[in-house]
Amino acid sequence: MNYPSKLIEEAVNEISKLPGIGKKSALRLALHLLKSDQSQTEFLTRALTDLRTKTRYCRQCHNISDAELCQICSSVNRDESLLCVVQDTRDVLAIENTAQYQGHYHILGGVISPIAGIGPTDLHIESLVSRVRQNPEIKEIILALAPTMEGDTTAFYIQKKLADFEVTISTIARGIPIGGDLEYTDEITLGRSIMSRTISHTKGN
Repeated sequence: MNYPSKLIEEAVNEISKLPGIGKKSALRLALHLLKSDQSQTEFLTRALTDLRTKTRYCRQCHNISDAELCQICSSVNRDESLLCVVQDTRDVLAIENTAQYQGHYHILGGVISPIAGIGPTDLHIESLVSRVRQNPEIKEIILALAPTMEGDTTAFYIQKKLADFEVTISTIARGIPIGGDLEYTDEITLGRSIMSRTISHTKGN
């Protein structure tokens, strides 16, 4: 693709690095920003810079947060007995959109994947174990991980780590396609999966 200037080319190259954006879409975005008021571009630049430099993570669940504790962890209206374990923030958003779950979350930050070089120590699994150990109000751990080989491996590992605790471990029902991601699952299917989760481990067993 031929560009009218080096500046446009550099902008297109950077924008096209974003997921789901090809060169043509990146060019349209770059030209839109060029034609827009300079203040709009400055606002976007400031928002992206703040996103990278000011974003915090909840010390308890590892969700993106504006404070030490995220809105969910600090809410008095959430069910303290339920703890849903997910891969990342996108899964929290997907489950929250179902309006079927009122418990708390724990974000792992990924799944175990030897091929990608990701092991248990690279995830927030130990903090999950500590959280369960320190909070006797937690009665059920819901493993809401994608039904992939990596997701199943991670779920199995977590079950072993929590086997000695007096908690029930359940997994969301497999209404989600094998190999699918939670964020792409429709809200009705995901909501039903949460509500009809299956028990894989009962207290102390």
